[in-house]
Amino acid sequence: MKYRFLISILILNFLLTSCNGNKTNQQRIGADEIQKNNISTRDHHEFSLQDFYNYDSRLAYKTDSIFNTMSDSERVAQMIVSSIGELGHSLSKAKRLVKNNKVGGFVILKDTKEEHKKAIEELNLAAKKNKSLGLLFSADAEPSLLNSRIIGSQTVKNTIDINSLSEADSVAKIISNELKHLGVHQNYAPVLDVSENNSAIKNRSFGSNPKDVIDLSNAFIKSTQNENIVATVKHFPGHGLVKGDSHFNSVYIDGDLLELDNYKPIINNDVISVMVAHISIKNNPKYNTFNVPASCSKKIVTGLLKNELNFKGLVISDGMKMKALQHIPNATLEASKAGCDIILIPKDEKDTAKLILQEMKTNAAYKSQVYESVMKIIRLKICLGIA
Repeated sequence: MKYRFLISILILNFLLTSCNGNKTNQQRIGADEIQKNNISTRDHHEFSLQDFYNYDSRLAYKTDSIFNTMSDSERVAQMIVSSIGELGHSLSKAKRLVKNNKVGGFVILKDTKEEHKKAIEELNLAAKKNKSLGLLFSADAEPSLLNSRIIGSQTVKNTIDINSLSEADSVAKIISNELKHLGVHQNYAPVLDVSENNSAIKNRSFGSNPKDVIDLSNAFIKSTQNENIVATVKHFPGHGLVKGDSHFNSVYIDGDLLELDNYKPIINNDVISVMVAHISIKNNPKYNTFNVPASCSKKIVTGLLKNELNFKGLVISDGMKMKALQHIPNATLEASKAGCDIILIPKDEKDTAKLILQEMKTNAAYKSQVYESVMKIIRLKICLGIA
């Protein structure tokens, strides 16, 4: 039986046993009481992604225990995913971020398989030496982007050319095996946008028929997560029918959210992660964001995605260096306040953490929200065998 309110229960348990983020004996009361009831922890290899949405007292206990050993700065670091590769940080800079507890993971950008594998191994070693929680590694390994992000990986069809459920399944398995070989845990795929010729999406979509897009995406997700790789649908609430590219300028959904219905069956089939786009919404009485990108809008991230659509997994922002965000002051903080659990590729990891920690000091509701995000991340890492 699935208990979708598990994380909220864990947060309530924590708040009842602690009045602040310091490491105190009081914080551990909840975990100790569980242990007294003879609930033993399992080795992390016994958990998998199939456990993420299921209630398991041992998994809950382990999540709670890890959370209670961390300072607030260590917790906030879990929400920050930086980048490595030709377009990301150098390996030496990435190692410094790990040593200083500023990140919870990295997305791998363009580089060869060999270089990616080497970097991941060295960063994992740095985290181990630092006694940090395991790092979450991710990739933009959509079928259409795989070979440009991981040079030397197996060639697969572009997403637009995948026409059957069996093809979606087999391509997802190939990609997942490539990622597992490197030590990557999360794939920012599939694209759920409905489009064939959109300038930003191009051949990255499964097509223009919503039913086909949903069915093929579900097959891709199921295959990916069966391989213990986190699937991530994007770009919420829909980039396929939008003119322009949020990498370069502000873009808008003008009127109804025509792609929103794509997400309901995907969420119901237990996708673990959703990426929110930097798309503003106008001429929509209910969802108008007034020139604020969806990623920074609490109305969209929390109100629509988390509450209306009842999504209980990990919400990740799109890359925070995109030009569509340039008019938003403190965009990384705003994305977090909106409800994003993971902030992807901030301009400055240290400043992002500082902004979040400062807000937590004066905003109790936000502090509780951050704790909920962090506990979901810890739970995911346990299910992946890295915590």
